[in-house]
Amino acid sequence: MTDRSLSDPDSTGTVRVVSASATHVGHVRATNEDSYLETTPIYLVADGMGGHNAGEVASAIAVEEFEKLTIQQNVSVEQLGEALRSAADRIGELTGEATVGAGTTVAVVATMVLDGIGYWVVMNLGDSRVYRLSGEIFEQVSVDHSVVQELMDRGDLTAEEARVHPYRHMVTRALGAGPDSDPDYWLIPAEVGDRMLICSDGLTGEVSDQAIERLLRGPNDVRTICQDLVQLALDGGGHDNVTVVIVEAVEVLGLDLASEDTAGGVASGDSANDEVDEDTLPRGLPPVGSGRS
Repeated sequence: MTDRSLSDPDSTGTVRVVSASATHVGHVRATNEDSYLETTPIYLVADGMGGHNAGEVASAIAVEEFEKLTIQQNVSVEQLGEALRSAADRIGELTGEATVGAGTTVAVVATMVLDGIGYWVVMNLGDSRVYRLSGEIFEQVSVDHSVVQELMDRGDLTAEEARVHPYRHMVTRALGAGPDSDPDYWLIPAEVGDRMLICSDGLTGEVSDQAIERLLRGPNDVRTICQDLVQLALDGGGHDNVTVVIVEAVEVLGLDLASEDTAGGVASGDSANDEVDEDTLPRGLPPVGSGRS
């Protein structure tokens, strides 16, 4: 695992944050096809899929398109949709054996201002996830676009069975792979102290939600938590690339600045990068606050 330099939190946007990231190729894969973005106001994890280096190319394209939005302090849902469509177009234009079947999941957390109020905007496509810790609440915000999630929704599979199901890595929506590339969106009011976790399934395939919540609730700064989550995935087998990004709100509108000890003990935000294979396989605006379309 390798560290990135610390970066200052945004001091002018509606939601002021500190953040960190970590990624690792894992114990099985030869290459890391995960890509991520950790730059105000976009925090993203993309888990690539496809033959040869197709997944690596597709996930990198997703990051490049969303990175164009980081010249501003906040984004709109429309801008996120435009970035997603641009990435899909570019991935669809890839040709050649090296990029056959290229596609990627995308999970995004961004900051947005609506009627003078700071919000988290969450978007996902595929089975990379977004979790939220806010006070007593710990929840998976995103809903997996996967075969096992559909089976669970129908009552044909339990969560425990889903973790070992042979189709657990088969997604039903993806960017650039398969016919369905419509994302889901959530709009959530931001609160000081919120911790948002974006991760690829290399984490959730090895680490339970209970263990994730325990670390997010702990006293450590977000950089240490990122490193600890990746290490848990590696200790659990490290069968896939694993990538995590954590964003913590330290100031929202006129709310008092949160204790900077909770964000790493420094006024300049945390930003860490660490490098974690079973394939994620392609197949074939929810209401404000929660749910999906």
